[in-house]
Amino acid sequence: MKKFRVAFCGTPDFSVPTLDLLSNHPHIDLRYVISMPDRPSGRGMDLKSPEVIEFAKAKRIPFFQTENINKEPEFLEKLKAEELDFVVVLAFAQFLGSTMLNMGKLGCFNIHTSVLPKYRGAAPIQYALLNGDTETGVSIQKMVKKMDAGDLVHFHTVPIAETETGGQLYTRLKFQAALAMNDLITKLLENKVSYTVQDESKVSFAPTLKKEDGLLNFKEKTVAQILNNIRALDPWPGTYCFLNGKRLKVLEAEKYHKKLAPGKAENDLGSLVVGCIDGALRLTQVQLEGKKACTDRELLNGIKTEIILTSDKE
Repeated sequence: MKKFRVAFCGTPDFSVPTLDLLSNHPHIDLRYVISMPDRPSGRGMDLKSPEVIEFAKAKRIPFFQTENINKEPEFLEKLKAEELDFVVVLAFAQFLGSTMLNMGKLGCFNIHTSVLPKYRGAAPIQYALLNGDTETGVSIQKMVKKMDAGDLVHFHTVPIAETETGGQLYTRLKFQAALAMNDLITKLLENKVSYTVQDESKVSFAPTLKKEDGLLNFKEKTVAQILNNIRALDPWPGTYCFLNGKRLKVLEAEKYHKKLAPGKAENDLGSLVVGCIDGALRLTQVQLEGKKACTDRELLNGIKTEIILTSDKE
């Protein structure tokens, strides 16, 4: 029976379903799992292994950890001796140099959570939601030195629910990634893999998000844009504004049928309402700095002064 000799490069929990598939697939001989080093974690700052390494340990799969796989000549020689058919890369957090890119007979296949060439980069899940897309997908590309620019060997689309959050879509796509990998293995077994060059005229990017990307600017955004920000950046980095000079996390919101000037906020019969450029929002679930999460009604019960919502502390 045909078995492909494979190495897997990945790091977080997102990578585990695909790793699980590879470790149990009857046509895969998983030779190595490669990941980042252990990191301090939790209140005690104890060293914690990446989720894929925890999986490898539990399944007794050989593994290797490094900050930079390209600077490990001894291990690369050992990996070359494995005579791999291909390498699978998913959420690895490292760029691969020429030695790794040419390691397997078929090269390296990267699984990406968008339909490339749309949303190349680190945050395709969040950018699909930020832009209000109704569908996204999973792509597998044969890796080249240019980020996410290799020829496509597989893709499929995935619908996005209207209120779906970044965390919810993340969970769905980590299993869709495993399904995509299974489809590619089937194509490889049947010798039906085709290589499709990406259309560079349709490229868009999804760069790494920062905490400050969660700042809500009601004066310059539409209701839909603010709602998309809130769901896209849940759970990280989260969205926020300032209420009377204190940071206010905005956990949930909904469209509100009232006219308010953009950026103006008020207590409307127990509802915390704020104007956007084309309508108003009710901030239904919030968390004031130093306090527990609560409803807008609970928050407003403790505020006796004028309500001022801003995009800065002033």
